[in-house]
Amino acid sequence: MSRVSFLGLGVMGFPMAGHLARCGHDVCVYNRTGSKAEGWLSRYGASSDSASSSTSASCGSASTARVAVSDSDFIFICLGADADVRELLNGEDGVFAGAKSSGAIIVDHTTTSAHFTRESHAQAREHGIGFIDAPVSGGERGAIEGKLSVMCGGEASFFERALPLINCYAERCLLMGASGSGQLSKMVNQICIAGILQGLSEGLHFAKCAGLDRMKLLSIISKGAAQSWQMDNRGESMTQGSFNFGFATKWMLKDLGFCLEEATRNGANLSLVEEVAGYYKELQASGHALSDSSALITRLEQD
Repeated sequence: MSRVSFLGLGVMGFPMAGHLARCGHDVCVYNRTGSKAEGWLSRYGASSDSASSSTSASCGSASTARVAVSDSDFIFICLGADADVRELLNGEDGVFAGAKSSGAIIVDHTTTSAHFTRESHAQAREHGIGFIDAPVSGGERGAIEGKLSVMCGGEASFFERALPLINCYAERCLLMGASGSGQLSKMVNQICIAGILQGLSEGLHFAKCAGLDRMKLLSIISKGAAQSWQMDNRGESMTQGSFNFGFATKWMLKDLGFCLEEATRNGANLSLVEEVAGYYKELQASGHALSDSSALITRLEQD
């Protein structure tokens, strides 16, 4: 078993770190809000040992990222944005200040811009540390059930070493190419989701205007060519106007911004993404920043 640190215990990181502990790895967690680390330990920790504990399969927490990673073979990160990861890596009490300079591997599950990932990869190399960008898809449910899809970028040798640990919470994990390829793959994922959610929103809105029973409608079209994960998992809640869960609008807007930024570099035509990103900006401005990304339908059904 490996010595592991997991930095960031949000909606996704909390259960992902739990799967690593359940697989028997020694896990030390760090979170800026210490109460989350305490909550994680009460749920997954076999003991309240500190980060320096050598007890087999024990779990602990640390007051700083520097302390958490000091003896780690693998350093998992799951935060919100580029700036969060930059601070975590480079701060006085950050990862690079405390990580082992030989043999340690960073696995960053944060969805970030591709150029930031490449910068972080280069920095890690300067410190003698491996770096894998590994954004995930599957949402909170996928994290809890250990059925995430993980898209990775980086050297094959580091990926192969990290894969058995990632598989503790992944249903599917692939190396997509060099550093940044995981983030580029996640961008494709978000582009597809944005289009599907907008289409689903317009379809359900049309059904309402046409006087159709939308739940009955979903039960039949979800068995045909219109079926999608979004329809299966968000269709009912969209008809009920329930959005207080899931992947927040503000995070989808951030991710679509990465897509548009990258498109200016590679020449891709993302006209739909540009349009839907504008809709998400409207939602954020109207108080839906923390609503699930399926809240797109509220733009069409405002009374």
